[in-house]
Amino acid sequence: MNAIYAPQMPPVGASLLAMAPEQTPQNSGINMTDYTEYSDEVIQAHVAIEQWLAEERDACELEKLLTRFSPQFSMVSPLGRVLDFDALNELFSLAGGKKLGFRIELSELRGIALHDGGATVSYREQQTDATGLHSDRRSTVVFEKVEGKILWRHLQETFC
Repeated sequence: MNAIYAPQMPPVGASLLAMAPEQTPQNSGINMTDYTEYSDEVIQAHVAIEQWLAEERDACELEKLLTRFSPQFSMVSPLGRVLDFDALNELFSLAGGKKLGFRIELSELRGIALHDGGATVSYREQQTDATGLHSDRRSTVVFEKVEGKILWRHLQETFC
């Protein structure tokens, strides 16, 4: 796969947004320009999550990561577990720095709905770690925009 869309992404191992040529924003029929700030947030959030899980980091990095999420955040995990903001905080707190070699690859990023208060975006996420563990999921995120800041409001993940 070609890494064709990775705006302002700091170098992090093999973490790339990869899209097959037939799925590029240029020929997908979707005007990704309208969704750019939301797709950038998907990428940047996953870079931060990857770094938090793969490396020992200062606790202030977790606080910074959590500012991306609405206090009313909700999530349905690939196994059907429902999480709120506090559960997400606990999950990240317990897992920080414990997934050596952890990498996330994003693909198939698509805008679904765009409105004044935010957007809904879908993407595919593949995770690997140093043990060879691999997972593949499709995700849909609902973003809200509050005072110009993009926040993750709801996330639904499904294993492929």
